[in-house]
Amino acid sequence: MRSREADQGPASEDVGTAPLPATTAGEPPIRRTSLALRITMLVVSVAVAVAIIAGVVGAAMIRNTAVDVTRTYLSNQANVIDQQMSGEDPGYRIGLAKLAQVFKQQGISVVTENRNGKIDGSDAQAVRQATAAGVAALTDGQSMSRTLQVNGRTVLLEARSVNGRAFALVASADIGAGTQRTLQRRVLLALAIGLLAAVIGGLVIARLVTRPLRRTAETARAMGAGSRQTRAPVAGPSEVADVAIAVNELADALQHSESRQREFLTSVSHELRTPLAAIGGQAEALSDGIVPGPEVPQVGRMIRAESARLERLVYDLLDLARLGADSFRLELAPCDLTALIREMASVWQIRCDQRSVQLLVQVPSGPVVVVTDARRLRQVLDGLAENALRLLAPGRPLVLALSVGGSVVLQVRDGGPGLTAQDYAVAFEQGVLHERYRGRRPGGAGLGLALAHSLVTRLGGTVTAGPAPEGGACFSVELPVQPSPG
Repeated sequence: MRSREADQGPASEDVGTAPLPATTAGEPPIRRTSLALRITMLVVSVAVAVAIIAGVVGAAMIRNTAVDVTRTYLSNQANVIDQQMSGEDPGYRIGLAKLAQVFKQQGISVVTENRNGKIDGSDAQAVRQATAAGVAALTDGQSMSRTLQVNGRTVLLEARSVNGRAFALVASADIGAGTQRTLQRRVLLALAIGLLAAVIGGLVIARLVTRPLRRTAETARAMGAGSRQTRAPVAGPSEVADVAIAVNELADALQHSESRQREFLTSVSHELRTPLAAIGGQAEALSDGIVPGPEVPQVGRMIRAESARLERLVYDLLDLARLGADSFRLELAPCDLTALIREMASVWQIRCDQRSVQLLVQVPSGPVVVVTDARRLRQVLDGLAENALRLLAPGRPLVLALSVGGSVVLQVRDGGPGLTAQDYAVAFEQGVLHERYRGRRPGGAGLGLALAHSLVTRLGGTVTAGPAPEGGACFSVELPVQPSPG
């Protein structure tokens, strides 16, 4: 479908090609780590971070717990000594000395206040620490609990004053160092086991997550190799399943598109062969001199008609290619649609008279001006009129109408055989009606209505099909009053 007077320039004026991305010769391919490796590394990294944090926190908690246990133990023992001293006679020192020997075996030093008010004991360092802490200043019933830092070591002190005499138990906070180390080793062992479990879990998770992705990638590669029957399994997390669904939808779309393309090429090749065969046969007859002289003009007209049919098919194919590549330029300008319809009617009146078809024009009395591409709009209307005239019997009407309301509507109506309700729904799908009516109605390659739909859409309007009051089909092109540039 094409207006001949509208395209006198070169056929390639609107065809453009997108530049290919530049590549660097000899550039090494980009190496990307696999998703499975990344997931495993991420899980292991998180596990290591958790293990480090847990180890640091656990070690601190073990140490603090050990200090608290040691302090509680010293406090309890000090209370025992306090009770013993408060009930003893002056000979209590003998019993205290025996307790001091027992405590010494546990790493606890016992110091006491002598009769001169000074701190005395067998451990000179403990004596100094108790003296510095002010144990001697305690009065009856008072107690003292101190945490001292001596040469980078933590020392715990528990002191009591009984019967005017003070005493203190002094012990390093590391008194349970062996137990602490045992606990720390066990905590580290538990963390190592957890880290190993994290590595195994990361590998398992990575395999489970990436397996459907690998299958989807294999499906995509098979599609790239030409297979259209392969489908990716929909499995795994929802995001991975969405990828598989999208690939399957793409495969369905490609399969449908290629099927339509094959049908289209088959149809076009069939339509091209018919006029080519007619032209070739008549040309051969002319060259062989078997056409009588009086029949030469008729043969010439037949060759001309078939060549015009070929030209129309080629132009339709070119226009569809341009529209599909989005390289179809529009020349928008104010256009008087009333004048456009009248001009079109003057051309089509001659063709209608040749076919004994009644041409009716229904337009407003005044101008109707919109901003559009008059050449492309005329191309659409000419194509719709061509389709209608091809099916009209002598005496039936062809109507060119223009109406104005909230929008501008141009109609091409006819009194021909029309279409079914199912046909109207698919009228603008490429080649569908052509296949349905092949051999029953005269037609081209089934490109005209698809091209009309694409053109009107680019012009910012809509085109619809439905029954006409005249008994045939009505094709309506609706344009906004002030359409935006397409």
